[in-house]
Amino acid sequence: MRLGKPLLGMLALGVAGSACAQSNVTLYGLLDEGINYVNNVQKTAVGTANGRSGGSLWSMSTGVLQASRWGLRGNEDLGGGYAAVFVLESGFDVGTGRFQQGNTFFGRQAFVGLTSQRWGKITLGRQYDSIVDVIGPMQAGSYAGGAYADHPGDIDNVADSQRINNSIKYTSPVLAGVTLTGLYSFGGAAGAFGRNSIWSVGAHFESGPVALAAGYMHINNPNQSFYGNNASGSTTANNLGPTSGVQVNPIYGGFASAGTLQIAAAAAQYALGSLTVGLGYSNIRFQNLNDPASGTLSLTNPFGYTGNAAFNNYNIYAGYYITPVLLAGAAYNYLRGGAIDGKKSASYQTVNAMLDYFLSKRTDVYIAAAWMKAAGEDSTRQAAVPYLVTLTPANRQSQFVARVGIRHKF
Repeated sequence: MRLGKPLLGMLALGVAGSACAQSNVTLYGLLDEGINYVNNVQKTAVGTANGRSGGSLWSMSTGVLQASRWGLRGNEDLGGGYAAVFVLESGFDVGTGRFQQGNTFFGRQAFVGLTSQRWGKITLGRQYDSIVDVIGPMQAGSYAGGAYADHPGDIDNVADSQRINNSIKYTSPVLAGVTLTGLYSFGGAAGAFGRNSIWSVGAHFESGPVALAAGYMHINNPNQSFYGNNASGSTTANNLGPTSGVQVNPIYGGFASAGTLQIAAAAAQYALGSLTVGLGYSNIRFQNLNDPASGTLSLTNPFGYTGNAAFNNYNIYAGYYITPVLLAGAAYNYLRGGAIDGKKSASYQTVNAMLDYFLSKRTDVYIAAAWMKAAGEDSTRQAAVPYLVTLTPANRQSQFVARVGIRHKF
């Protein structure tokens, strides 16, 4: 999108005016681009031979170690320890320049609020949920390969694939090492206050080398309120995938008709000098399948599921600074579940490794690799195949990816 001279002038005046009011407005961003090798890639979305025909692929992609973005962050000192704050943040693809988050302009974050040194912070807008806030900083991706080390399909949203619209969030000040947070999203359905509502809570504790966190999120009508809350979301079709014959997320895409989605997660991390180790657990439950509020049931529930489908995810990781500018990391993740109405469970095992070399405080180059193996039956009643975040589903029961990338922050 091109910014014309009038708009640029307005932005400049806004920044200058904020400065006169003892405010700060910061332009910031991050660009992450790299070259990948992936094996066992489906030739097309539908493909041939049951969609399992494929081969290896060399490609360029964005946002693996961290998602590429740019944003504006500001605050105005109101006196007495109070301040007004805002964030506007947009995700984009470095290789193509396109918006991400379902082609949503400020799809990553857009909120405004008030903060107090004594009472904490209240913000309103499109925001991260409480699980992301308290557990997101303690995930394997920071040490072992970014999105490739995310939990399969980011099934528990620990890696913040989805944001929450129309939400109000409270974050407490740090008290004895503890930070508390809670969020509520208004559903906006006339005559049905809770239909598309979302709420979450979380707690983070940090003392010396030890960090602990736990969070819970309850989502009503997740196909619309959670997975379909961006510019490309559908009000009737499956926003989880598969949709229109394209197998977007076979791990849980068959459960789009769920009336509720519940996620509980916990994590622990310990840092000892140059070494950081961590582990995590999450339980994910798609409940009350075949709910008419999810959309057209022939699209959201083509397999006629009823009841509940649950998953459990376990992960462990370690990162070690070989030198102050060279980080080595590894991780292992195990996801299992999805049994329902005679359908077998599926399991997904992922092994990750990464080397990250920091050229400066703002620029680093890295090598990341991941291997995933799947077994059992996925949510679409087919043989389970790997699905690594940022890639398309594999055509066989194992997949390997390697990447050389560069990340720059500004």
